[in-house]
Amino acid sequence: MTSVVTVIGDVRDSRSAPDRQQLHDVLTLALDEVSREVPGRHALRVTAGDEFQGTYVRLGEALAGVFALRLRLSPEVGVRFGIGRGDVTVLDEATGTQDGPGWWSARAAIDAVKAAEQETGWSATRTAYRSSQESDPVQEAVNAALVCQDLLVDSWDARTWSIVRGIMQGRTHSDIASELGISRQAVQQRRSAGLPMVLAAADRLASLP
Repeated sequence: MTSVVTVIGDVRDSRSAPDRQQLHDVLTLALDEVSREVPGRHALRVTAGDEFQGTYVRLGEALAGVFALRLRLSPEVGVRFGIGRGDVTVLDEATGTQDGPGWWSARAAIDAVKAAEQETGWSATRTAYRSSQESDPVQEAVNAALVCQDLLVDSWDARTWSIVRGIMQGRTHSDIASELGISRQAVQQRRSAGLPMVLAAADRLASLP
């Protein structure tokens, strides 16, 4: 057994997608890009239908991978995530089939997200973390941060996501504005609305062991 951080994700409302093949292609491309940007122990890959999985050495890497994937897919493709930590056993090397407490924790986390989405006032929930350890000192703090992150980014429209992507790529306000067909001042106004704070919080989560 090896202790890892596991990620299970799935696409929200995928059955209502007008073109499921296109959705699959967009998802797999994003998974490949994120796996190169934030390398894990096992790359993110589609496992069945609209569900995908991957593993990481550190919790921070998993959180960075999840945020990077949302950055590529939002708001057109909504995704939920369950992040777990615990021992994992490889049952079949040829197929990559795995099992163990690490995966059970990730499954419990994504089930918690699905349940929370149905609760009044919690519809923005997209991410949760569960550890198989009896006492994980960071679990509650990480989940508190994820609740705040989910709430904040849920309010972002397509233009805000585009601006955030531009900022993450290190592009100038003028370049972002030109691409979006808006003024430089409009980009600055959105940036001034707290975007750097959200990105700084994501960076701090990415540093977790």
